[in-house]
Amino acid sequence: MSVQPDSLVKDSLDLLAKKWKVDPKLYDLQTGERGDVVDTPLSIGGVVFHIPTLSSDGLYVLWKCLWPDCHNCCERQGRLPLTKDDIGRIAKRVGYHSKAEFVKNETRISSWEEHEAFGNVISTLSMISLKRKLDEREEEDGTPLRCRFLDNKGYCGIHPDKPGVCWLYPFASWLEVNKRGQPVVHATFQFTGDCPGFYLEKSIDGMMPVLQDYSIKIYNYNMAVSRTTREHYGFVNIVDLRQG
Repeated sequence: MSVQPDSLVKDSLDLLAKKWKVDPKLYDLQTGERGDVVDTPLSIGGVVFHIPTLSSDGLYVLWKCLWPDCHNCCERQGRLPLTKDDIGRIAKRVGYHSKAEFVKNETRISSWEEHEAFGNVISTLSMISLKRKLDEREEEDGTPLRCRFLDNKGYCGIHPDKPGVCWLYPFASWLEVNKRGQPVVHATFQFTGDCPGFYLEKSIDGMMPVLQDYSIKIYNYNMAVSRTTREHYGFVNIVDLRQG
């Protein structure tokens, strides 16, 4: 995930608008200019989706993928955190017999914060991340870079073995602990200004198949992250909603 200040989102949207038509309402939403955005929670397949809603217009913010015409998520990739499963699978795919050598040569440590639908910090994370370019520097963590595995036709060179997080775009997801002490998976859109696939509708019905498909991916990914951190491949600090 890549969380950017409004000024960086604006720059990304202006760049996006050179190729794609950006709805003015969505432009204002992503740059923080709308004061009527409310959260519509929707529980599907064990995941609580937080759908931004423009209350004054009665419109839901929805999404569909425009690949292969667009592959901005790979052209302007923020970071690629790896689960333990990712490490074993990708190491083998790129020709390593040793996971330790793969981690040494092809990854770095990333740290960042996950945010809920309206910007509050939900968790802080540190995980092993796949280098988006071989000479990736620490100061480039979280900044948009073209992924080295993207070819000129928009295909991923390690698909379908790409990192689990790649399957989630444009969703960000996180775990919260509920009042019963149980972890709950949540998801919302990440607005970095790079994706032209967002649109507005008066009904969520048309996106339900997408949400059902992504609920499986998001739930399984969060469980993989949980296993990864339990085995000390990373660190996650989850906000406990029973506090306060």
